[in-house]
Order: sequence, then C-alpha cells, then structure tokens
Amino acid sequence: MSQGYLIDMDGVIYRGSELIPGADRFIGLLRERDIPFLFLTNNSQRTRRDVATKIQRMGIDADWDDVFTCADATARFLAMQDPEGTAFVIGEGGLLNALHSNRYAIVDSDPDYVVVGEGRTVTFEMVEKAVRMIQNGAKLIATNMDPNCPTEHGLRPGCGAIVAMLEKATGTEAFSVGKPSPVMMRMARKQLGLRTADVTMIGDTMETDILGGVQMGYRTALVLSGGTSREDLSRFAYRPDLVVDSINDLCAEVETAEEPVLAGV
Repeated sequence: MSQGYLIDMDGVIYRGSELIPGADRFIGLLRERDIPFLFLTNNSQRTRRDVATKIQRMGIDADWDDVFTCADATARFLAMQDPEGTAFVIGEGGLLNALHSNRYAIVDSDPDYVVVGEGRTVTFEMVEKAVRMIQNGAKLIATNMDPNCPTEHGLRPGCGAIVAMLEKATGTEAFSVGKPSPVMMRMARKQLGLRTADVTMIGDTMETDILGGVQMGYRTALVLSGGTSREDLSRFAYRPDLVVDSINDLCAEVETAEEPVLAGV
C-alpha cells in the first residue's frame, strides 16, 4: 500500500527563520524512499517557488511543485466554479500569481469575486471598495480564516481578521478554501494520487491541520514544536491519531517502511 504525507510548514518544518531539528532528515527519508508528500500552507502571500526557495536555503530538498498553498487551492477552485472569471483581490503576490495562472483577470470594478488573502498591503480604502462590490453582487472568497499570523515580532492580523470586517459590514458569509476546508485538503490528496486511507496529515495546529485531516478521514499527526501544547488537547472534541514532540520523531516510521501503527495520544 502506498503512503504519503501532507505537511504543514510553520511550526512543523521551521519556526520563523529557524529550521526545526530533524525536518531535513525527515524530508530526505521521504525522497530516498520515493514516498509522496506535499508541503501545505495557509499563507497566500508567497508563490510556491518563493516558499520552496525559503526552505531550500534552510537545507530542505524541495522544489516548487512540492508546495501547495491556499492561494493555489483558491485559484483552482474559482477556475472550476467560473472559468476565466474576474476578481478584486485583497492580498499579495502569491495570490495574484495563482489567480493569473488559472486564467483569472484582476479588476478594480464589477468583479465576479472579492478574494481575500493575508498581507501587509491592505488599506481601509480597499476594504471600503470591497464592501461596495459585495453589496453589488460580488461573491466573497477567503483563502483561509486564520485570525492571525505569527511573525518574529509577534502576531499580526491574518486573513480571517480582514474577512471578518467584510462579513460584518455586508452581512455576507465568506466561503473559505484553505485548511481546514475539504476543498484544499481533497485537492492536495488528489495531487498526490493517493487514497484517503493512505494519507497522513502532519501539523502543529488543531483548528486547521488536525481538524482538516480528521474531517477528511486522514491519519493525523500533531507535532508540539509549534503553537499547540499537550495540555491544549483537552479543549477539543476531536483528537489526532499521533502526538509527537517534533517531526524528527516521525523519522523512525519512515525508516521502517512498514505500515504505520497508530500510537495513543
């Protein structure tokens, strides 16, 4: 039976600009054994090539097509819903690039969709314009609903915070495509060419990585190297299949090349 991995990035592979010990070894083992994997991120700011370059410089053997972002998932979803449509975008290069690659035109008036990602370029003028567009019939799409983004200097507002303003102002609920949405989680599995039962989702966040995996029926592995502690687990109605200190603890599973045995939480 083939087995593959969907791997979150921040808090799993790196923290800020620091590689998490063992991450390079884990990816190296997957390469050696031809085990399929994808890096999954809810960050829509950077292109896949940008993300791959960042982790390459940390010593990870990765190429751009090993990366799947919420921007890619959003653009593919829109291309399926309304081919060659138009979008007004609150976001940065990764989202714009993904939409262009999927034959979407970026417009400043009368769009089919208002598409929201995260970033530092948002202005209140853009928010006001988006509100008017939604009131005039544009559909509201979020690349993800993460309320904040971790940075080296602390938290900053995330895509979900921007979307909340638009939802409140217009009375319209956004459709979110990124983790834990089954849209992104299913697209990633199909890209690997694997069955549901053969996918392991590795992440550090219960509300996105683990919830998305649980909802899809994937095996889930929570690493404690990011934003979740073991004590946090009691707050959730769902649980991961496996809890480890870091991705380094999963190397032994790959080295044995046997069917994984689920350990208790």
